[in-house]
Amino acid sequence: MDHRTAIAEKGFTVINDVFDTAAVAALITCIENADTVKDTFHQTKDLFAIRQFFKEVPATLPLVFVPALQQVINTLFGHGYHVVKSIYFDKPGGSNWFVAYHQDLTISVKEKTVVEGYGPWTVKQGQYAVQPSLQVLENNFTIRIHLDDTDENNGALRVIPGSHLKGIYRPETIDWGKEVEETCAVQKGSLMIMRPLLLHASSRTTNQRPRRVIHVEFSSQELPLPLRWSERVSLPG
Repeated sequence: MDHRTAIAEKGFTVINDVFDTAAVAALITCIENADTVKDTFHQTKDLFAIRQFFKEVPATLPLVFVPALQQVINTLFGHGYHVVKSIYFDKPGGSNWFVAYHQDLTISVKEKTVVEGYGPWTVKQGQYAVQPSLQVLENNFTIRIHLDDTDENNGALRVIPGSHLKGIYRPETIDWGKEVEETCAVQKGSLMIMRPLLLHASSRTTNQRPRRVIHVEFSSQELPLPLRWSERVSLPG
């Protein structure tokens, strides 16, 4: 199964070796040198996260959007997409942090504004999020850049293939007699690409190895005014 077919039918794919060892090291160094005393930086013993990652650590942009990544995007999705959300996750080796099954049902916007078809609303660390129309969610895609080897022992995503084709799919209604779970092991320097409506979860770490991921969401759509994307980064070229 090729990558485009896998995304269409299963809702995800893994592409190996997009970033070499030197490129991964450069990204890690850039992140480690960032100023972490900001509201968008969140740190506990189980998780370090940077929301609005490209805004807060802009020096990573040319390190992320290398020609190899741009070629992947253009080949699988075509032109006209832009970044609408970026987060850096660092799950330490001793982390007990886990995430139950869910779909990514919200987008990040600059401010709360009543628009028909958009809701409900949430706010986290001063950042507004809203559930948009199903059309927006079906069009968007996410790329997860792995800076560490990741498997079932250090928080690799567990997914339900094909669940992105079922609209809003509440986790409590999963029929485990019909659905089959798959674990997405991803090598360092490789990508996991997924649709937001894919049901996914993440387990606790059991092997004392870290899991660092740059999570980037893309859209080709503009929001109905006066709504505005919280982040909007045009792709190079």
